[in-house]
Amino acid sequence: MIGYIFSEAKPSGKEDPFERLLKIFKDLLLYTAGDVNEAIAWLTELDKQYKLTTPEYGIGDFVEDLVAKGFITDPEKNRLGGDSIPTKKMEGALRQKALDDVFDQLKKSKSGNHNTNFTGKGDEFTSDLRPYNFGDPMDRIAVSESIKNAQINHGLDDFMLTEEDLQIHESLYQSQTSTVLMIDISHSMILYGEDRITPAKRVAMALSELITTRYPKDTLDIIVFGNDAWQIEIKDLPYLQVGPYHTNTVAGLQLAMDLLRKRKNPNKQIMMITDGKPTCIKKGKKYYKNSMGLDRTILNRTLGLAVKCRKLSIPITTFMIARDPYLVNFVDQFTKANSGKAFYSSLQGLGEFIFMDYKQNKRRRKK
Repeated sequence: MIGYIFSEAKPSGKEDPFERLLKIFKDLLLYTAGDVNEAIAWLTELDKQYKLTTPEYGIGDFVEDLVAKGFITDPEKNRLGGDSIPTKKMEGALRQKALDDVFDQLKKSKSGNHNTNFTGKGDEFTSDLRPYNFGDPMDRIAVSESIKNAQINHGLDDFMLTEEDLQIHESLYQSQTSTVLMIDISHSMILYGEDRITPAKRVAMALSELITTRYPKDTLDIIVFGNDAWQIEIKDLPYLQVGPYHTNTVAGLQLAMDLLRKRKNPNKQIMMITDGKPTCIKKGKKYYKNSMGLDRTILNRTLGLAVKCRKLSIPITTFMIARDPYLVNFVDQFTKANSGKAFYSSLQGLGEFIFMDYKQNKRRRKK
């Protein structure tokens, strides 16, 4: 008799030293904005303190493996000279790690889009059945129920399957969503020795990985804003750095709206990660700046755009990485003007907030 014998699972051995160091190295690359040499220097210091390597496998071996496995370039083969830089393979690994770290509660699910309360031509079946109508996709036929109907209607002796016997699985209408993610890179994101830009980068990378791999019909545009605003590519996220900038939220919103106008999807949204109030706008070719309190001129321009987005049915979800009273006051006014959402998050909880909002932001299809 053929069978299987099951026993208690036992670990196959110690964790691979390369994989152990790679996990740490990925985090260090985010902190150093993609500077390989600086990340290795940090890793070396951590090794001295926490004994990360062994006599058999040291930092030098790890660096050689990084090159051999295609995670960083070989400086000796760089045509223009210079140091090692992360490869596309490493950039993809960083996004995947961010998704795993930030959205660790994410369960495996079928790639698709955001469900609505409408039924229609979609990818996800419900438990409801209905009679077949001419033109329904054949892959939605409920085979068991249809055969059962045929047996009841025609009997086993004269079995036949007719159009009247067919039952169809209902499916949820799948809406497509266009998202613009705004990331604040003003100086306050590293002010007072608190690193706020690294968690923001990690969340942006995780969100980009989530959308591109699990919601491929959706679109994601990423912009950063300081004194001005400009669009960046997903591949640029690990290398983001804070500049000596003020916070021109108006420029960010204007660019976000311009990008969303080009998208054909009826469902559009803006997500904004910031730690401060707007402190800058542009008047003609000159900047108008005021970092003291809530400047009425800057505030009115910002709130005006929030109202404009509301009228265009573009909700704005603000993730504030600060809890100062005057900042909370600004976000309250901004959220009311847009009829959007606001979350006041710790740096540790930022990823979960954004993930939950993206998954739960299910908007009805426009007719």
